[in-house]
Amino acid sequence: MRVLRHVFARSARDLFPEDSLQRIADAIAAGELRHRGEILFAVESELPVAMVLRGVQARACAEAAFARLRAWDTDANNGVLIYLLLADHRIEIVADRGLTGKVSAEQWRGVCLLMEERMQAGEPEQAVVRGVEAVSDLLAEHFPQVDGTPDRDELPNRPLILD
Repeated sequence: MRVLRHVFARSARDLFPEDSLQRIADAIAAGELRHRGEILFAVESELPVAMVLRGVQARACAEAAFARLRAWDTDANNGVLIYLLLADHRIEIVADRGLTGKVSAEQWRGVCLLMEERMQAGEPEQAVVRGVEAVSDLLAEHFPQVDGTPDRDELPNRPLILD
């Protein structure tokens, strides 16, 4: 069954057209005005069949994307990847070591559940925007802007489609 979901997965570009990607980028940029963290959103429609047959799960893909996209390479080690694997209906959040001990697994899971709720309602853009806002709230709590001066933008705000 999982193989079929990946073979016939809906394209990320269908769910996230250009104007939607721009609104998500705007939400990331707006959130980053409140904190010194870095948020990256990446979506993947499906995995190659060989990976599905080997049992590769969304979490492993998210961690690999976190490394490949260099989300770990921020000055304060506070990069956060929000990863969506459409074929598996999975949302994963990978946070850099600067957030260890500051944000609990339950808090990250709460963000994922918030996003899943909007995805199930057929609102993918709203799901991501709300997820970005929730992550921004957590980052603002632990890495607030200093003196109201925005820091250097270290990761792209533009969502990445990994197909």
